Amino acid sequence: MKNKYTLLKPACYTGNITMSATANLSPILFLTFRSTYGFSYSLLGLLVLVNFITQLTVDLIFSFFSHKFNIEKTVRIMPILAFCGFIIYATFPYLFPNYVYVGLVIGTIIFSASSGLAEVLLSPIIAAIPAENPDREMSKLHSSYAWGCVFSITYATLFLLIFGKENWQFLAYTFAIIPLISSILFFKSDVPNMETPKKTSNAIVFLKNKGVWLCVFAIFLGGSSECAMAQWASGYLESVMNIPKAVGDILGVAMFGLMLGLGRTLYTKYGKNVEKVNFFGALGATACYLMCAISPNAIIGIAACALTGFFTSMMWPGTLITSSDRFPDGGVLIYALMAAGGDFGASVGPQIIGIVTDKVSTTAFFADFANKLAITPDVFGMKIGLLAGALFPLCSIFIFYILYKQSKKSSSM
Repeated sequence: MKNKYTLLKPACYTGNITMSATANLSPILFLTFRSTYGFSYSLLGLLVLVNFITQLTVDLIFSFFSHKFNIEKTVRIMPILAFCGFIIYATFPYLFPNYVYVGLVIGTIIFSASSGLAEVLLSPIIAAIPAENPDREMSKLHSSYAWGCVFSITYATLFLLIFGKENWQFLAYTFAIIPLISSILFFKSDVPNMETPKKTSNAIVFLKNKGVWLCVFAIFLGGSSECAMAQWASGYLESVMNIPKAVGDILGVAMFGLMLGLGRTLYTKYGKNVEKVNFFGALGATACYLMCAISPNAIIGIAACALTGFFTSMMWPGTLITSSDRFPDGGVLIYALMAAGGDFGASVGPQIIGIVTDKVSTTAFFADFANKLAITPDVFGMKIGLLAGALFPLCSIFIFYILYKQSKKSSSM
């Protein structure tokens, strides 16, 4: 049985690494696009929003209509979509120089659809492979995403420094190699059977379970807590701590990813009682957000950014473990619902920080208050934005405590 799925796990891992590359490509290239093509910050931010909306749409479609899909064929098409998205993203500016942004949006939609499929399908694939400790296998899968973030951010930063921002398209071309490898591995692998609802009405009945929605809310808060810091760490270190962007990308975003991967890898080796882990992780993440917002010290700020990755590392995969254990008959549906909740949180969390930061930094009352503190309105706005972001891990403390108490009660029965 193990030989039957020898290549399937590496295929899933490279699928997750592909997902990390699609998530980080546009944010890494924001300043390059702004200086090269003159795109506004709103248009640049829209690329990230398109990414998450596309993933969320795919998640929701699978939540209600997973029984309409041929899962095995969909799994094999998934990395091909990512490959095509990267190629279109990079090639469109050459073919249609007057419509560069249109090409970026089309490429983003295509590789984001692949990411949405990956979120829905990779976890149940790993869960369906016989293993001595399925929880740790799930953590190992999600650690590959974190290590993919570290790789993609560090590699892209060094690539642009060495070869120049004018060669950004070749960065996207090299990223396309990852889903190409994933595609080859999937076509050479057997895909296990996975349960799906027999019809849409069965999915609707499943949605009436309050326990399902508790898990969805937990992964929403986990996705918000993780992605808000992941997307704002570089901007925070640059604007608040006056650290150069390239250094901030590596010390902030890459270190965040490194700690995210470390937390998941440690759980892979030693982890148990994931609800308890997430409860204490929520406490730690809340403290890190508050330290970022309050501390004027750059070293403390960098450490808080990085440690947020460690403390939030199991919130997303841990909730998947909890939900799959509690609802074993959910099959692909439960993973699709969790992916939708996580993606929604991943889009809302960073957006809330951005909205609050903009509002505070441009309001006269807060500008006067910032002057009294001897800081700029932008810095004050970012600090208040991070305080707003702290609400996500703060709320998750209570949700994960409920899940922890429920799991403790069920294990004692």
